[in-house]
Amino acid sequence: MIYKPNIGYTVKHDLCTGCGVCEDACPSHAIHVDVKKGCFRPIVDNEMCLNNKGCHRCYDVCPGIGVNLQQLTRECFTEGVTDELMGHYLKCFVGHSSDFDIRYHCASGGMVSQFLIFLLEKEYIDGAVVTAFNAQAPLLVNSYIARTREEVLMGKSSKYAPVSLNHAIRDIKKAEGTRYIIVGLPCHIEGFRKYEKVDKRFREKVAGYFAIYCSSGRNFHLTEYVFRKRGIQKEKLTYFAYRDNGCLGNMVVKGEGIEYEERFQNYYHPLRSIFVPRRCTMCIDHYGELADVSFGDIHVEPYIQDKVGINSLIVRNHKMLDWLMEAKDEGVIALDEILAKTVNDSQVMARIKKYRNSAFIGFNRMLGKKVPIYDLQLHEGNQLKWLISYLHTNIQQFIGCYKFLWFLIPLVKGKAPKI
Repeated sequence: MIYKPNIGYTVKHDLCTGCGVCEDACPSHAIHVDVKKGCFRPIVDNEMCLNNKGCHRCYDVCPGIGVNLQQLTRECFTEGVTDELMGHYLKCFVGHSSDFDIRYHCASGGMVSQFLIFLLEKEYIDGAVVTAFNAQAPLLVNSYIARTREEVLMGKSSKYAPVSLNHAIRDIKKAEGTRYIIVGLPCHIEGFRKYEKVDKRFREKVAGYFAIYCSSGRNFHLTEYVFRKRGIQKEKLTYFAYRDNGCLGNMVVKGEGIEYEERFQNYYHPLRSIFVPRRCTMCIDHYGELADVSFGDIHVEPYIQDKVGINSLIVRNHKMLDWLMEAKDEGVIALDEILAKTVNDSQVMARIKKYRNSAFIGFNRMLGKKVPIYDLQLHEGNQLKWLISYLHTNIQQFIGCYKFLWFLIPLVKGKAPKI
């Protein structure tokens, strides 16, 4: 028998994505997720853990150690075409909510929130796992099952901070009904797809997965640094959004004696890889290739001129495609088909993540570090180019990891794009 470790291996070797799937996967409830060094990390109670008796379910479902994207894609989707950057798909669209407030105040064009509201009000689904800020702990987030329009909108907009869906499996299995949508990042969806294979009851209660495009995660230190530089005290917050008020939008902060707004690209983009977790630099899944529908921005002409809100989306599931068409016919959303190339042209990181991966994994192996394993052929590119990128990325991450080095950030950060 081949020995497999528990999830402690993932944490020890800095491969954890913080997705939280392992907590609910553990049959002996030996795992809980907590914040460590600015990220969500699983903590194992070794007295309760059954790894010494042959259990390794937490390890098996972990997306951090790698994922067989090609194999799982074939199992999940049987029709459509394949693109080297976005994986399998049926159709690509650009669209937005027809409700101005949702379109303006949700991320991009509000398509995720609006589509979920449509599905709930039509009673096509029983609920959706979404993420909102934690009312008891400023800037932390928590996931929950939304069953109403109001509950969906509580989770609106982007969260540029770690998100753990560590109670989603438990909550769905306990809940009444059999039709739940899970909204998450690509690594969340990968973890749930792996978990589906060992839990039929859970699999039968999930109606689908919605992924948000992800260039890379950010740890909690990003927000701490941004607030510190602007003199914002998180204890006094009553409202906070990373992105509000239009397409791409602004960071909006409100609270006791606080009224602050700043362009998203002004505070976020210059920080580059400074607060990016190591595991994210070895990710190849920008779009969420195992999701039934993927949603994100569209940074390309003419759509980049939109100042209210607009989304691109990738559809891989026929039922979801039918529901989207129905929502369009009823005037709930605006939707126009576009080429996959248009989506790819708008997402620079989709290409970077696919093309740098072989080099980044190779450099880590040369340094004796553990790396994720994928089942697809990785691109072999210009090694010198990616070595320079790897060194720059690691220097930035090193500075971001240690607060006493944050005084160096102005020396390594980039410039805000002029849009």
